[in-house]
Amino acid sequence: MTRPIDAAPPPAPPSARLTGWLARWGNILPLLVAEFIVWIGFGALLPIMPLYFTQHGVDVRLLGVVIAAWPIARLVGEPIFGWIADRSGRRVLLMVVGLVVSAVALGLPLILTSPLEFVLLRALAGLATAVYDPAARGYLTDATPPERRGEAFGLYGSAQMGGLLFGPAIGGLGAAAFGGFAFVFILGALTTLVAAVAVALRVREDPVVPRGRVAPAHDATEFHSGAGVGRRHPVDETSEPDPAAPTTLLSRPFIAAIVLNLGGYFAGGTYEVIWSLFLKSKGAGLDLIGLTFAMFAVPVLLISPFAGRLVDRRGGYALIVIGSLAIATAAFIYPELPDPILVIPVIWCEAAGVAVLTPALFTIVAAASPRGLSSTAQGIFGASGTVGTIVASILAGYLASFDIRYPFWVGGFAMYSFLVLGLVIGGRTIRSVAPRPRLDPVVT
Repeated sequence: MTRPIDAAPPPAPPSARLTGWLARWGNILPLLVAEFIVWIGFGALLPIMPLYFTQHGVDVRLLGVVIAAWPIARLVGEPIFGWIADRSGRRVLLMVVGLVVSAVALGLPLILTSPLEFVLLRALAGLATAVYDPAARGYLTDATPPERRGEAFGLYGSAQMGGLLFGPAIGGLGAAAFGGFAFVFILGALTTLVAAVAVALRVREDPVVPRGRVAPAHDATEFHSGAGVGRRHPVDETSEPDPAAPTTLLSRPFIAAIVLNLGGYFAGGTYEVIWSLFLKSKGAGLDLIGLTFAMFAVPVLLISPFAGRLVDRRGGYALIVIGSLAIATAAFIYPELPDPILVIPVIWCEAAGVAVLTPALFTIVAAASPRGLSSTAQGIFGASGTVGTIVASILAGYLASFDIRYPFWVGGFAMYSFLVLGLVIGGRTIRSVAPRPRLDPVVT
């Protein structure tokens, strides 16, 4: 018996779906696993670090400087190491080196405990991140077909937030069981080392792609205004250049993405300095502080892949606006809440904003990256966010010494301002990111 031609095909069995998913994402799966492992340790440390530093003689104003040392070092290093990753083709090596150095920097605050030593160790950790991140994101860009980049970066964000979901819980339980913060720093160092081993053993070095020529690609993500990117693969010297491929990073969509990233990281830098102190001032214990970080991870973990698919199909303009507004508005709500437990629903709304904003921005950056410069573009893009983190970190510590509400207000206003400026700069070039049809095989 045959089914009618117009009848819907039966759903694929779970085993076939899993096989298809692994076939689609198997080349980047080791990197996603490594990100998950890294963020377990990072998530365990996030709620602890401000409290640990202040317990060792760092006042609130100086705390902003200690926190800012990480993004300052990252700002200097990220464009440089992104350029090196593109020129050398040794992305896996750079990722491993960055992770190993980061592990050392995460563990040493247990031994070196003066304020100056905290600043130097945070700077070392930031430099290590500058080695790792552009190489990892450039690898992800070049290992993913253009029509699936939004979804790939959504999975990348979900892997990070999966680690953030479990990290605070593991760190809190471990600190309670072993009676101190030492467990959390050891956990951060060990998980980062494990991630380094995973990258070294399982991530395959992508080939160095010569600059200047790309083969025409029928499925390239592109901008209607002419800025786009083709598939990255070697071609022979007789191939004609792809007229849709971007030739410079000085394009409106790339600059707009940088501005929008500044706003998002300004909010992040503010929270990194004052969040734990803010909740503590409201009467929250370490258990609730850790829970808030885990609760932030849940919406990002669940929503990011779907947001990435939506970017691939419909473009990212609406998600950029919605995500930025959610983040900015939350900053004005937090300081007005009378009970610290009430921050959780606001956190969910803010995290949903991050979940839709991040893959949209990464997809625009990937589409605006000239061939052979994907890691360089990611390094510059990351550095732009780092500038926002530096300014916010230093300013948040200073403002919090007068009133804990001031950093929230300034952060929210900054996010609104960068959103407007980014949309003005990007204009129609952001609206006109052309989603391409999906090329999934039909499983019957």
